[in-house]
Amino acid sequence: MSGQQNHKFVVQAGGQLTGTFRVPGDKSISHRSIMLGSLAEGVTEVTGFLEGEDALATIAAFRAMGVKIDGPDKGKVLVHGVGMQGLQAPDKDVYLGNSGTSIRLLSGLLAGQPFNVRMTGDSSLSSRPMRRVTDPLALMGARIDSVEGKPPLTIHGGHHLTAIDYQLPMASAQVKSCLLLAGMYAEGTTTITEPAPTRDHTERMLQGMGYPVAIKGNRVQIEGGGKLTATKIDVPADISSATFFIIGAAIAPGSDITLQHVGINPTRIGVINILRLMGADITLSNEAVTGGEPVADIRVRYAPLKGINIPEDQVPLAIDEFPALFVAAACAEGRTVLTGAEELRVKESDRIQVMAEGLQTLGIDAKPTADGMVINGGVIGSGEVNGHGDHRIAMSFAMAALQAGGAIHINDCANVATSFPNFVELAVSCGLKIDAIDE
Repeated sequence: MSGQQNHKFVVQAGGQLTGTFRVPGDKSISHRSIMLGSLAEGVTEVTGFLEGEDALATIAAFRAMGVKIDGPDKGKVLVHGVGMQGLQAPDKDVYLGNSGTSIRLLSGLLAGQPFNVRMTGDSSLSSRPMRRVTDPLALMGARIDSVEGKPPLTIHGGHHLTAIDYQLPMASAQVKSCLLLAGMYAEGTTTITEPAPTRDHTERMLQGMGYPVAIKGNRVQIEGGGKLTATKIDVPADISSATFFIIGAAIAPGSDITLQHVGINPTRIGVINILRLMGADITLSNEAVTGGEPVADIRVRYAPLKGINIPEDQVPLAIDEFPALFVAAACAEGRTVLTGAEELRVKESDRIQVMAEGLQTLGIDAKPTADGMVINGGVIGSGEVNGHGDHRIAMSFAMAALQAGGAIHINDCANVATSFPNFVELAVSCGLKIDAIDE
């Protein structure tokens, strides 16, 4: 996004979603395929890779550290691994754009290298909290400088890491993954205990590349000094990207869509569980396992939704999907209450505050709370809302137009490309009346 240009969406009211299609590859798995593939011995072949800005930032980072990476070409990437000790010092700052996953996971991986690295990001990333990773890494012996706990981060290499037994203060897959990656370079066995289950893509991929990880209930253990062996990774379609279409079909009468080859990892299907509790008509078929990750086709047909108290055990399993779930709640009959989701306040934007303000602008009774929101279902009106540079906010409000009384104008949508490069084209093809405009 150059200068002060405003990339906005204008979405006309009404319509329904129909068709069978596949959304882009899973962002979490795409990131990890590059990181672990780079440290592996041999060539890792990745298919279904997400060619969004976040995942491309991870590729650029490892290229800057001497890893040969071919592609991406139509979702195919070849990563020529350099082994656990083969990374080289980059000759300038590593710029990670908007990608919180990249900077947090790389913090752990780079803490164990012999060289210094400075990681920077865009204005959104530069405002996000990093002490959640830098504090436990410091306990392991890492030396990391930040700007009042936020990026840029300077990681000083050459420090001896020792294993820790760490209880995560919050349910965060990024922090868990960061510490697992650091644990590969630490002396001893690193143990991480989670307060609630979070996505386990890192553990699955480590095991798939031959690095032993012990999982006992809510504890994960990794021993330092192992090695990774290159493998083939087929990245499933991203359930977080599929969510916008799942919600759109769930709220718009006459809708019937099938999303193909979507990852249904049990640590990620909170959105399906919550929508089913609200009365959504969702069926899974063609279930299979690819590269250790379960996948399925997801069919969604419109059915009236009702408000619920969202079970707190589902919150970590749907943490990225709440902006869209708030739209479902706005279209449901009755009251929906979310608690236990304070993590939403430190995402790409404060997703609780931003979604509440946008829904209020559109005429919905939405009250933000410290750790969630109370939404009384109603009639969505027309209006102008702000995407705050947060891809999930922008796409959620776009789907709200299916049930709106008039057009919805969404400002500051440039970052949709970070996770879903062809969102507008795909949305148009299945029935959303959306235009992207640069002002």
